[in-house]
Amino acid sequence: MDEHLLDTIYRLAAATAVGVGVGLNRDLMGKALGMRTLGLVGLGAAVVTLATIEYHGLADQPDALSRVVQGVIQGVMAGIGFIGAGAILRDPQARHIEGLTTAASVWVTAALGIACAFAAWRVVAVGVGLALLLLVGFAWIEAWINRDKEDQSS
Repeated sequence: MDEHLLDTIYRLAAATAVGVGVGLNRDLMGKALGMRTLGLVGLGAAVVTLATIEYHGLADQPDALSRVVQGVIQGVMAGIGFIGAGAILRDPQARHIEGLTTAASVWVTAALGIACAFAAWRVVAVGVGLALLLLVGFAWIEAWINRDKEDQSS
């Protein structure tokens, strides 16, 4: 197997693993989108990005490559919002919105998939770490704040 193919496999597998890692948190929290969905989001974002940067003829034209990459990133990040929007539920009677964190997880997973495609490993490592810190660590803080609010309203 050639080195280029191995690199491609590594990038796509990393993007999938990042999505699965973020999705594991969503599954553990009983949310609608989980490991499989977010694994696919990360993989899809990486596939689109890799297909773009490896398109024959673009490497020889840096200005064209730059414009195409910018367009792909913009399209992926805007388009992925539709999946995230599907996770948001609003209860008009309770004036309560659910699913915003899951929607944000979809968006971050796509961004991390793009970073994997670019082999921006430091960005991926820090991004995954911060995403999981927000999803796991800050969930405890948020629960404590909400519990305190409930105690004050009683």
